[in-house]
Amino acid sequence: MMQLKPLTLSPPPKPPPGLRWFPSLAAPEKTLRFHQFLVLLLTFIAYAAFHASRKPPSIVKSILTVSDSDQDPSQFTGSPVHNETGWAPFDGPRGPHRLGELDLSFLLAYAIGMYVSGHIGDTVDLRIFLTVGMVGSGIFVILFGLGYFLDLHSLGVFVFIQVCCGLFQSIGWPCVVAVVGNWFGKAKRGLILGVWNSHTSIGNIIGSIVASSVLGYGWGWSFVLPGILIMLAAAFIYLFLVVHPENIGFELSGKDVEMNVEGVALVDSEKIETLDGGMRESEDEEGSVAIGFLDAWRLPHVASYAFCLFFSKLVAYTFLYWLPFYIRHTAVAGANVSHTTAGILSTIFDIGGVIGGISAGFISDMIEARAVTSVLFLLLSIPTLIFYRLYGSISMLTNTVLMFASGLLVNGPYALITTAVAADLGTESTISGNARALATVTAIIDGTGSVGAALGPLLAGYISTRGWNSVFFMLIVSTSIAGCLLIRVVNNEIRGKLNEGKWLWFSIISR
Repeated sequence: MMQLKPLTLSPPPKPPPGLRWFPSLAAPEKTLRFHQFLVLLLTFIAYAAFHASRKPPSIVKSILTVSDSDQDPSQFTGSPVHNETGWAPFDGPRGPHRLGELDLSFLLAYAIGMYVSGHIGDTVDLRIFLTVGMVGSGIFVILFGLGYFLDLHSLGVFVFIQVCCGLFQSIGWPCVVAVVGNWFGKAKRGLILGVWNSHTSIGNIIGSIVASSVLGYGWGWSFVLPGILIMLAAAFIYLFLVVHPENIGFELSGKDVEMNVEGVALVDSEKIETLDGGMRESEDEEGSVAIGFLDAWRLPHVASYAFCLFFSKLVAYTFLYWLPFYIRHTAVAGANVSHTTAGILSTIFDIGGVIGGISAGFISDMIEARAVTSVLFLLLSIPTLIFYRLYGSISMLTNTVLMFASGLLVNGPYALITTAVAADLGTESTISGNARALATVTAIIDGTGSVGAALGPLLAGYISTRGWNSVFFMLIVSTSIAGCLLIRVVNNEIRGKLNEGKWLWFSIISR
């Protein structure tokens, strides 16, 4: 009779300091459900703080590139010297180009750092690593803001700060999804993690409001305050975040879920209890063989998903970095809004993103077809973007409604596209159950998407000088391509549902 091999684990880290100082928060005084909620709350706060600290560059764009026609001295209560004339090297006709290059430096560093952070996170205490990422991000966000107070005008220094900030920011996502993956199995992700995933939009909203509210005292404060906030949030992470249930005496049986850098479920590893209380992995560790880079590209749908995410992120990140600037420079009902109002008004797009993410998750669960839902949202976003560009300037009401709808439809399928990757590729016999091979595939897809995220804001900076119709044309074409790239996957989903005897209504309609 074959004897099961015990699972050897390294000694678990000590509980975080906060639980040692307040024993009533630790097990057995508090239940597993309480700690799962606490993990969700802390990781939600952490990543919302990361995104809040990313918003200041988009909020101050219209200040840094302000021209004589944009001057609005009444909104400044601090030093007006630089605010009225822009800020070198971002003023003048090439100012938007410089800002686009600044966005590119941050996002490329973020994309590269994502891979490195994921590997480092596998070898260190995630609580400490996440804290370092948050503190480092806060420091460099504050340093960027200090450029205002120190009268700094060197493009190279600003680029260096953004590169360092991007590297520290890249620590956040791999850490939070790894911690959540430790606490929740695949069966429990559903709607709860759909709501949790709204931390991105919530962080954007908070960052926009905080940065906009202090613009009147000088654009430097729009960086300093979010930088302080993320460092305060880091203190709570260091004190209370429990990386793994075993760290405080809980033991989870059943299925755990491994997650990649975009929060995608990679592979389920089932822990099987032995008669003597030991544990072993149901999958043979030696059976997991890495797949070649080119071989991974040749797998069905990998290229489609990779380039779909490329164009989807291009659109989403263009809005993230340029929407306040667009609102400031586009007349609504015949009048331009102030810099502060533009920043706060841009949060409506993110509010739509929160609703869109939750509703897209609900719809995809209901019809059991994530790719179909994603394409539906993408296709509906095309006319919405056209209407927003054409009719958003009629009145504040139409601007608000169309901006909300754009955020709902653009951000809604974002999470679905990434999770659909695992759902589809996990059924491929070539890599099914192979964590290392599937990790290679998802790294290709996430890396390609990150390139699109870096390229979108850069192109917007250059194209916007020719007119905003050109920028929206780029966004509409990108959205169209993203939707078209999933058509084959949608076709497979529909065929599968019909073969299972589901979606009979679709069969009747298509006849």
